Amino acid sequence: MSAAPLWTSAAMARAMRAATSGALPEAVTGLSIDSRSIAPGEAYFAIKGDVHDGHNFVAPALRAGAAVAVVEAAQRHKFPDDAPLLVVDEVLAGLRDLAVAARARLTAQVIAVTGSVGKTSTKEALRCVLSAQGETHASAASFNNHWGVPLSLARCPANARFAIFEIGMNHAGEVRPLVAMVRPQIAIVTTVEPVHLEFFSGVEAIADAKAEIFEGVEPGGAVVLNRDNSQFARLQARARELGISRIVSFGTGEKSDARLLDVALQAACSAVHANILGHDVTYRLGMPGRHMAMNSLAVLAASSLAGADLALAALALSQLQPPEGRGVRRVLELAHGEATLIDESYNANPASMAAALNVLGQAVIGPQGRRIAVLGDMLELGPTGPALHRGLNEAVKANRIDLVYCCGPLMRNLWDALSAGKRGGYADSSAGLEAQLVAALRAGDAIMIKGSLGSKMKTIVNALEKRFPGTTALDEAAVQGG
Repeated sequence: MSAAPLWTSAAMARAMRAATSGALPEAVTGLSIDSRSIAPGEAYFAIKGDVHDGHNFVAPALRAGAAVAVVEAAQRHKFPDDAPLLVVDEVLAGLRDLAVAARARLTAQVIAVTGSVGKTSTKEALRCVLSAQGETHASAASFNNHWGVPLSLARCPANARFAIFEIGMNHAGEVRPLVAMVRPQIAIVTTVEPVHLEFFSGVEAIADAKAEIFEGVEPGGAVVLNRDNSQFARLQARARELGISRIVSFGTGEKSDARLLDVALQAACSAVHANILGHDVTYRLGMPGRHMAMNSLAVLAASSLAGADLALAALALSQLQPPEGRGVRRVLELAHGEATLIDESYNANPASMAAALNVLGQAVIGPQGRRIAVLGDMLELGPTGPALHRGLNEAVKANRIDLVYCCGPLMRNLWDALSAGKRGGYADSSAGLEAQLVAALRAGDAIMIKGSLGSKMKTIVNALEKRFPGTTALDEAAVQGG
């Protein structure tokens, strides 16, 4: 069965004010900016990136089955006269225009998620619980920037009941144009933490940048804020300044509208008792960590605000699985037994690093096993970077971490602060750390790997998976419902 149409060519041309060329399809089934993964029947947008110009890949995209390519007028001459093209002044601007048209045709409840930590996992949790209750669209991966948000919005089917968009930033002013396209009825700020400090004067400035999301909230809409966060009052005040009266808080205190009453943390899941907007719920959460339990409160509150059934939403959280690089567990087959790999390699900042160390502290290990943290530099922290890396030693000690492997000049600060017994190994780069870690592993170990993208910690994950191929790990208690 062929995929359902997403856009007619005529509607795309109108929305983008595009000239047409060649034999255009009646409709396209999807949108892509990557010629390597494009599916037959999709439209290919030849976006100019930081490294590559998409116009260089139009021909491969069409050969792979792209139904039409969106190109800029200045490069139209590079393609055959009969090539199926939509020609615009600038491709990214055309994509933004299509996103605006997509939002205009939507009748869905639209939810936008931002925050220093937990954006993607919260977005995926919303996808998990809402997709069980109606047609749901959500941003792919971490498509949360100047091209990811319009692409995600333009991909949204007109018949969606729920639509969820992740919005990221590392500079002031980046959220504002993105939320202006998304225009959510519900906006979530998961938390505000000291990240991207290289570009901000302090945490308050980060909060102000996150608060730009309120500017796009539709009249009568709501915001969901973390009452336990130090910036709650600042965010609440800004939302009120902008005329938003429905401010829903989540946290552990009595004043929280979505309140965590109790949580039992297990190695790969949690049991949660909470009160959500006046309703007591008990549920199993398919991902571990207190931070995930906290964010699940925001998920259930937003789901209720969007008109979803709270009981069904809570039930669906047992099926939640971590996104790639954000806590995925795999069994490593060693010579004399198994070890557990916790892949947290996608990115890192002080708050997410502390949360990951907490999860490692809950991990089950064998009789001779150890809890091993493999940590790369946290980037974009500015002058505070050395102290914030050094400060991770408190989380190492609090979470019963047995060995720490460090790589990168910033993580050297943690290495120097560790007690001698906890020092596993140090290298200037992830490539240099790989051999040390491989040589040290033994059956029963639990290994958590984390660092900023620029630290390239995924290379260590890939090396371990290649050397010790195994399977995706499952928590026994989660499987048995215990």
